[in-house]
Amino acid sequence: METTYYGHGTPAERWERAQQFFEAKDYAGAARVLTGLVQEAPEQTGARLLLARAYYHSAQLRRAEAELRTIVESDPVEHYARLMLGRTLQRQARHEEAERHLRIASALAGDFPQE
Repeated sequence: METTYYGHGTPAERWERAQQFFEAKDYAGAARVLTGLVQEAPEQTGARLLLARAYYHSAQLRRAEAELRTIVESDPVEHYARLMLGRTLQRQARHEEAERHLRIASALAGDFPQE
């Protein structure tokens, strides 16, 4: 497949294009654009998180998990990455492992059980 289009333009233009693909539910197209952005700026959580979401929605769960683990390793209190990691693990029927991340996400969001 021709990848020139997906890598064309400034980072800001590619970010916008990736968001448009994602909003149009073309998750594979979004992932193609975001992969390049993440490689260029691996420290940028936003692009990596959107890439993980694109992988999640296109059922590329191992890839989503890898991106989410990278985020959580560099920023352990990233609430949404924890939540997505838990959900990704649930979809892989790894419920026990998922539960830990979902509990942490709830705590980070301030969702404490009412007694």
